[in-house]
This record gives sequence, structure tokens and C-alpha cells, in this order.
Amino acid sequence: MTTSYPFDIILASASPRRHEILNQAGIGHRILTAPADEHAVPFPEGNPGEYVMSLARLKNDAVRDAVPGDCEGAVILSADTVVWSPTLGQPLGKPKDADDARRMLRALSGTSHFVVTGVMLRFSKAGRVREALFAEETEVFFRELSEDEIDRYVQSGDPMDKAGAYGIQSGACSFVRWIRGDYFNVVGLPVCHVVEELNKLARKG
Repeated sequence: MTTSYPFDIILASASPRRHEILNQAGIGHRILTAPADEHAVPFPEGNPGEYVMSLARLKNDAVRDAVPGDCEGAVILSADTVVWSPTLGQPLGKPKDADDARRMLRALSGTSHFVVTGVMLRFSKAGRVREALFAEETEVFFRELSEDEIDRYVQSGDPMDKAGAYGIQSGACSFVRWIRGDYFNVVGLPVCHVVEELNKLARKG
């Protein structure tokens, strides 16, 4: 199934998982990325949703400013995902190294945490701009993990490019006891909500 929209869709992300989710949903798109200084966005204490929405806007702005001609008449779709651990009281992005990945997985073991993705869609044409900005939250519960399990998973390399140091769609699938919310949000893109916003933009013309 392929979904047709009256505009091009630009995915402002190099994430292979977001690319694959859009492909699975039959949403044609092209990928354009531009450097964005994520360290310039402070974390507002206790508000991961606001944080990821700010990062999604930052990435969207970066692509718009880098290639404005390519973005005319198109929708720029940007996203950023963090894992929010109540145990640590801080957002978990991608691990810096293997020890950092182990630290994150120990904190998630035997507890629930929240995967929060900020998404921005921006449509620009002939000076008209329409935007949609939202955060999607999914609760995930991990069973207790042994040190051997954590070590084996870290040694596999799978955690190193993933927020929270795990991939629910890959090596960490056996860690997850249950989830509450959108599974695809945990993978990296809440595609149902994205499609709802794309449909609104298409109806407005």
C-alpha cells in the first residue's frame, strides 16, 4: 500500500529506523539532513516532551535553512527520541560508550520507563507556512536483567546507536515485559500520529 500526498515529504533524519517505518507505512519520502547543535538545547527539568519537541524543531530549522529551495512546497518531517528514566531522573540519549550503555540498562532493569519522541512537520509554499509539533509518549517495562545479559547485549553492539541503549525491534526484544502506547514510537517514530498530521496538512491544501 502506498499513500499519496499532494506534496513531497522530506525526512530530516539519518535514522534507518525512521526511514524503514515510513517505508512500511507506504509513505514516499526523501532524506535530507543538516548539522544541528543539539547541545544548544537545555533540558527543562522533568519535561522530556518539551525537550524532544525543541530538538525536533532545531533539526527541522537546520534542514530548512540549509536547502530552502529543496523545501519549497514540501513537508519537512523531523524527530528526536529520548528515554526518560524516573529511576535516574534524566533523559537517556544514545550511549557515549559501552560503560554508559551498561549504566543505562542497569537503570532500566526491573522498572518502567518512558520513550518520548518529539515530531515536527512543516509545510512551506509561496510564503505560507503551516506547522504541527507534538510529543508522543510510550511506557515500557523491563524485566530484571542479569549482568551477563547486559554484557552480552552491549558486546553485540546493538545498543550503541539507540536512545536508552536498547532496540525493542532487535536484540532487546526479550527484555520487554509490556508496553503501554505506540510500539513504533519506541522504535523511533509514532507513525500513526504522523499520518494523522499529514492528512490534516493535505486536507488544508
